[in-house]
Amino acid sequence: MRAFVFPGQGSQKVGMGKELAENSAAAREVFEEVDEALLQNLSGMMAQGPEDELTLTQNAQPAIMANSIAVLRVLEREFGMKLADAASAAAGHSLGEYSALCAVGAFDLATTARLLKLRGRSMQAAVPVGEGAMAALLGADIDSAKALAAAAAGEGEVCEIANDNDPTQVVISGHRAAIERAVGMVKEHGIKRGVLLPVSAPFHCSLMQPAADRMADALAHTPPDAMQLPIYANVTAAKVEDSEEERALLVEQVTGRVRWRESVLAMRADGVESFVELGGKVLCPMIGRTDKEAETVSLVTMQDCENYAKERL
Repeated sequence: MRAFVFPGQGSQKVGMGKELAENSAAAREVFEEVDEALLQNLSGMMAQGPEDELTLTQNAQPAIMANSIAVLRVLEREFGMKLADAASAAAGHSLGEYSALCAVGAFDLATTARLLKLRGRSMQAAVPVGEGAMAALLGADIDSAKALAAAAAGEGEVCEIANDNDPTQVVISGHRAAIERAVGMVKEHGIKRGVLLPVSAPFHCSLMQPAADRMADALAHTPPDAMQLPIYANVTAAKVEDSEEERALLVEQVTGRVRWRESVLAMRADGVESFVELGGKVLCPMIGRTDKEAETVSLVTMQDCENYAKERL
């Protein structure tokens, strides 16, 4: 059994998708359709920068999705892969859950791009710049991270678990003062290191409620189609086969914890043996640290796709 997985924010970089577009009409069509849907030259920004513009949440989110779907379309069109035959499930990290839903047919490409553009803008607008922060806790498991977050919060300030990535990495999110306090307290909680992340807003915490409200309204007007494969949802770390259930979970996801470690363990418990990451090399290391027996492969370039097709398809 195989799961296709889709990376989230942080996997963007200038030059992403450029080599694929140069070598595949299928990839170019993806980037052109996203550009048209968003009424902007996002593919040009992806290929040439500037980096500070690409890193903006409202650009990074649809760009990462477009890059992942371009890899998928190359596999499908250039190498004859059928996703429903090649995989038994899909999952994505944060915005990657939208990429996964596009891949399994719940949303078309243009709709997914527009939803992610709105999601990025809404998340950025939810908290004034400078008031929020996020930090990665390295050498932290979920229990030590929870204890640290509880100790650092207070005085009306939020400090919550945003991402449970793997047994050695947890991300916290909230008010800047509370997150900075937490970073200064890591040693007291047996955590190796705390690193402030270069993000523009405190994602996946209760401060994102205004963004969740906007996405609830947008998703209410965006009925999904049936899914070709089940999704493992971020906020439940459980298999979802009904697209209407998944639509509701996408709203919860804005403020909820990304339970990636638990999602990987759930997929493994359900029989998934190998994981294929499309468009990045971020999730495979996390999966490997969560379960050393799991097979992983990252597909980013045309050569990656060709090698994969020869070996696995």
